[in-house]
Amino acid sequence: MPHLVVISHKLDSFTRRSFLLRSIVEELENAGVAIEVTRGTKRFVPADLAILHVNQTVIDPKYRELAKRYPRTLNLAVGNVGKSRISDALLSRHDTWPGRVIVKTELNSRGMPELYHNRMAEKRGRPAPYPAVTGLREYALHDRLSDVPDEVWRDPQLVVEKFIPEPDPGGFALRTWLFLGGRETCSRCVSPDPVVKGNSVVTRELISVPEELRQVRKRLGFDYGKFDFVLHDGRPILFDANHTPTIPQNLSDALRHSTRELAQGLLELLRER
Repeated sequence: MPHLVVISHKLDSFTRRSFLLRSIVEELENAGVAIEVTRGTKRFVPADLAILHVNQTVIDPKYRELAKRYPRTLNLAVGNVGKSRISDALLSRHDTWPGRVIVKTELNSRGMPELYHNRMAEKRGRPAPYPAVTGLREYALHDRLSDVPDEVWRDPQLVVEKFIPEPDPGGFALRTWLFLGGRETCSRCVSPDPVVKGNSVVTRELISVPEELRQVRKRLGFDYGKFDFVLHDGRPILFDANHTPTIPQNLSDALRHSTRELAQGLLELLRER
């Protein structure tokens, strides 16, 4: 029987949260795969394959050292998913972009993973691991680059991007590529909101993956994850790359096909071992 280990953060509750990988490994358990979730870096459980699923923007090197002990670890090369490393739309203060701009967090998912860890540490009477992350930051739109306040440029937790919406008759579109090993699904989600989030999606259709993004995936070292992008002037613009994606509650039914497809990708990798 093949054996898979999921390496998770010591302050994460993998089985209680809406991680996409949780649904994927449930599919594998039904197929007879032995799966164990470890928390923290002190415990090594021998396995045929591991997946590094540490829900933080910059992964603590101790987790990567643990991951190197396995015959193969998925996402071992993914060490930082901050916007300044991932986004194709970044702007500096002295750029000449003529359109609207959007202010986002450098941290993945508006800093929610780090804030969650802070809350869990507080419940255990421990110091916050990320004391500088004090609250969620909503995205802010500005008509011009010159409208961005000085304090934004001075804040290392914030980045400024070109605001490049993909118009649609139903509002605005965002494209999402989910992949694991050799399996994938890619969808175009439409929302009435210009900043498309999973809980505001009203329609979703499956589409093809731009070849340019495959090269980006290879460069960033992703075996598993989610890329968010739009098409602008015929080319993909990557906004976000997530190594620990979650399932929005309103899309749980729509993503069942994706879950099963990605589970097959993980099963294929296990069989290779």
